[in-house]
Amino acid sequence: MPEHNFLLVRLGSMGDVIHALPAAAALRDTFPGSRIDWLIDRRWARLLAGNSDLTNSISLDRKSAGGLMRAIRELRSARYSYAIDFQALYKSALLAFSSGAARRVGFQSSYAREGLASLFYTDCLNPRGAHKVDHNLTLVEFAGARRSRPRFPITVHPDDDAQVADELSTRALSKFFVLNPGGGWHSKCWPAERYGELHRKLAQHCGWSGVVAFGPGEEELARQVVDAAGHPAPIAIPFGLGPLMALLRRASFLVAADTGPLHLASALGVPVVGLFGPTDPARNGPYDAGKGHAVIVRNPQFSETTYRRGDSISRSMLSITVDQVFQAVQRLVEPRE
Repeated sequence: MPEHNFLLVRLGSMGDVIHALPAAAALRDTFPGSRIDWLIDRRWARLLAGNSDLTNSISLDRKSAGGLMRAIRELRSARYSYAIDFQALYKSALLAFSSGAARRVGFQSSYAREGLASLFYTDCLNPRGAHKVDHNLTLVEFAGARRSRPRFPITVHPDDDAQVADELSTRALSKFFVLNPGGGWHSKCWPAERYGELHRKLAQHCGWSGVVAFGPGEEELARQVVDAAGHPAPIAIPFGLGPLMALLRRASFLVAADTGPLHLASALGVPVVGLFGPTDPARNGPYDAGKGHAVIVRNPQFSETTYRRGDSISRSMLSITVDQVFQAVQRLVEPRE
């Protein structure tokens, strides 16, 4: 089989990058000697560090015109055979086009978030399969990749692990779970006070300690969870992406909605309880859901599947009760103890 040079374009965000990792793995398994580069937003580049399926990870600084031009020059110098755009936005499609690749592969306009992005592709495909992982595999299979067992190679850096170990030791935390109340879409989130109530229930019934993970701009949300939990209160720790990876790898389990940390924890092999409302877990959930490492909580009778980004918590997420989530944690964790 002839070797090719491949450019993969998935700039962000966290969960979407993770769902594209098996596509890179399939290419590497099929074309072991090929150059396989990934263009990613600098904010998310840590997700690809140490990934042996890739030849290079090219970080894009979109805030700098100079950074953008440097990235395009680097792309053009590689003379890619294929540029494969998993993101299907104008910006990602334009970057694939700017690479000068002879074949530019992406999704058809009916599937793409920004349909006219498909005008920049030489080959437009309808995705096959139910899950986003399967959709991404559709694109690389067109380029000749053979489907292999999906893998999610996430590497935790020793310095990040040491920082987290020090933080946990300072707080005398050894065994703990993580609550992640934030999310990019408010319509996918679960109320902060319910995370607090869940923590109180877990602490009282099981004696577990909780950590609230949160990112920039989510300080108030984390405070609301801590206040609602009462005593003993969870510990709220702000971590960057690298330390968050290290924290999740050490956790007993994670509870989160359909957000990046849910998919990151799942990729790291950490048991998760995923709370789903407007988005379909068969499409967007942890890829191993139903195989013992993930329990999904969703009330279909209240859930209208939609991928429109809402500014307030959806009715479907409000329908999820604390008792439902507590029982899901029990199903996930108790057989492991």
